[in-house]
Amino acid sequence: MEETAEIGIFGGTGIYDSGLLENPREIDIDTPYGKPSDKITLGIFNGRKIAFLPRHGKKHTILPHMINFKANIWAFKELGITRIIAPSAVGSLKEELEPGHFALPTQFLDFTKSREGSFSEEDKVIHISVADPFCPELQSSILQVTEKQDLKTHKDCTYVCIEGPRFSTKAESKFYRTTGADIIGMTLVPECQLAREAQMCYASISTITDYDVWAEKPVTAKEVIKTLSKNVEQTKKILSELIDKIPKDRNCSCEKALADAEF
Repeated sequence: MEETAEIGIFGGTGIYDSGLLENPREIDIDTPYGKPSDKITLGIFNGRKIAFLPRHGKKHTILPHMINFKANIWAFKELGITRIIAPSAVGSLKEELEPGHFALPTQFLDFTKSREGSFSEEDKVIHISVADPFCPELQSSILQVTEKQDLKTHKDCTYVCIEGPRFSTKAESKFYRTTGADIIGMTLVPECQLAREAQMCYASISTITDYDVWAEKPVTAKEVIKTLSKNVEQTKKILSELIDKIPKDRNCSCEKALADAEF
């Protein structure tokens, strides 16, 4: 493929256009798994080649459980991308994680039900390690930026990924709290594990939009969008500084994820 990029950004809820790229151009990519969520925007930011793809489509028409995660990751891999930054919207499972704060997940609990979480096929069995699912090098860069910008960021969080598109019942939300988890969302899995299987670095930046329903305040889509709209520009500011912070050479184990994973 003639078109290439170094860093990929998955736009989460509320972020449908990065608004950062010089000379942006859109391209269509076909994959063995179908079409990605939308056209991919390629451009330059401070001399680095960036690709942007809105996870839910530009008009937010794709439900969380209907996202073609395999096509999205495959398309980024085809472009030569080695690092993925993945903003997302999450609910809070703890009082101290307030709406408007940011969270950096380092672990996840998977409560999805129907998603394809591997590129592994019948003739090629792969068992990747996701003991530590996210790239430590990318996470370190994110923390440097959020600390510099004096943003309230909760690190070392555990993300509960649910199927969606509905929000949790009170019983479910209270159960998730008993696991020790910190935040809850609908898109992290299988996105992060497919990135690991593709030997790409991946880190999530989560915007906390609300307290999950355990707090006796029913969650509404309107509430989520209201908080997100306040934080979209801040998220873009994080991305703009983060791109410069990311080392050009990888010094992590993500690119060797398959070394001991194949039977």
